[in-house]
Amino acid sequence: MNAAWEWNDINEQKAKKRFGIKHYRAGQRKLIQAVIEGRDTLGVLPTAGGKSLCYQMPALFLPHAVLVVSPLSLMQDQQEKLSQRSIPAAGLNSTLNSSEEQETIKNIQRRQAELIYVTPERLEHPEYLKILKKAGVSLVVVDEAHCVSQWGHDFRPVYLSLRNAIRDLGRPPVLALTATATAEVTADILKQLHLPDAEVISIGIERKNLAFEVVRTVNENVKWDRLKELLQQPSGDVVIIYVPTVKQVDALCKWLSGEGFRAAQYHGRMKMTMREANQQAFMANEVDVMVATKAFGLGIDKQDIRFVVHYAVPDSVETYVQETGRAGRDGKPARALLFYRLEDRRVQSYFLGGKYPRRDESLALYRTLDQMPTPEDLGERSAEQWLTEVTGLTQKRVKVILALLEITGIIERKPHMRKIRDFSTDEEFAAFLEEYEERHNGDRQRLDAMMLYGQITTCRMRYLLDYFDEEVDSECGRCDNCRAAQEAAENTFEAGSALSGGAVKPMAPSCGVGARVAANS
Repeated sequence: MNAAWEWNDINEQKAKKRFGIKHYRAGQRKLIQAVIEGRDTLGVLPTAGGKSLCYQMPALFLPHAVLVVSPLSLMQDQQEKLSQRSIPAAGLNSTLNSSEEQETIKNIQRRQAELIYVTPERLEHPEYLKILKKAGVSLVVVDEAHCVSQWGHDFRPVYLSLRNAIRDLGRPPVLALTATATAEVTADILKQLHLPDAEVISIGIERKNLAFEVVRTVNENVKWDRLKELLQQPSGDVVIIYVPTVKQVDALCKWLSGEGFRAAQYHGRMKMTMREANQQAFMANEVDVMVATKAFGLGIDKQDIRFVVHYAVPDSVETYVQETGRAGRDGKPARALLFYRLEDRRVQSYFLGGKYPRRDESLALYRTLDQMPTPEDLGERSAEQWLTEVTGLTQKRVKVILALLEITGIIERKPHMRKIRDFSTDEEFAAFLEEYEERHNGDRQRLDAMMLYGQITTCRMRYLLDYFDEEVDSECGRCDNCRAAQEAAENTFEAGSALSGGAVKPMAPSCGVGARVAANS
């Protein structure tokens, strides 16, 4: 049963003690207050900014459960930590077997969970919505809210159904949370979730303990040499290495293990049991190096990660900032290193080419909708399954195209799949898809911005802040470019002092872990 404490100073202090915190991080108190007061809110907090507390603490005070819509990878760790604090939580996702799911539903119906974690796919099913609405929902949390935006770096079509799900739940207040969002993405999140009056609380992306650096490389052998040099430092530091492809994950992890490093790997093609085992080993410090694709990291609350290394250029500045933010959660100095090579652009361009359906694929599916069987004739198959079989497209591609057609008002999917707009010519249909093609161009522009980051000679933090339209007061003094400029200035001063017979004070390292890898710049 939800505790529904009264929100006052005494109970707030009790709640802080229960969560093991003495002080709020920037923005947390303001977000919690907005939730308690029932206001729609979008919170933009950097990775490691403590987003989960902004809905977990209010769950103690609200009369009904808090429904958290979250990727599957975020759920397990959060539920375990809530259990340690004797805060009942439930999870509805694809990992449950039939008996586990029934038991979870019974707990929800008995109102025995203060937080309910669901994947967005579950909210596409009316039966789950009915169960949740009857049990009562005081707040809907959309974690990783950038997935809602068509202009976000990790847009997922399934998130587009959330707007309708929130309505079907009786329209409780909404808290949307994300680590990074440009002004364009922020506006689109509010549009897609239909939150016209939401308050936006943005803390900014800068982390004073995190230093950025780029290591320029010309080939794979140089990358391996530089990486080995970094990992051989006698420090016992914990490291995440992000690589773009599964093949590279396998090869790099095998090489590191052969060199004597305690390394593990993580990517989406591994069996769930192996992924979980490797993640648990990393969390328990049984391995020092995790080699992973972007599938790894959501919800990883590991405080002592000292380095996040990107073995190649990622797809966007948003992705880069989010992933590098997993370093230095304990507030101690940490470093984000990008191994930069011009040829890395080809890999990301290949991924972008596969991300968007071709115009002929969209047209083929659009035409096939005229042959759509009635719900009765479909039987146990879903409309998506039927379209996948008939068109020969992959299920993922069908989902993306259907989301596109729904966004643009060409089809509706409830109560059943049907066209609501026809076009007289193929050219007219193609013209209607131009906005989606603009998104493709937007992704290429984001990749261009990431490539430019690797080439600049000015302050890297200033570049990142400017990208997110944040105020920039001065250079960070921590990144490789700032350190190089400082060193050049001091060398000039030293040369001048030597000529004039003056003494020069040696330069102190800019931060603990940064000093030992500065030579890689």
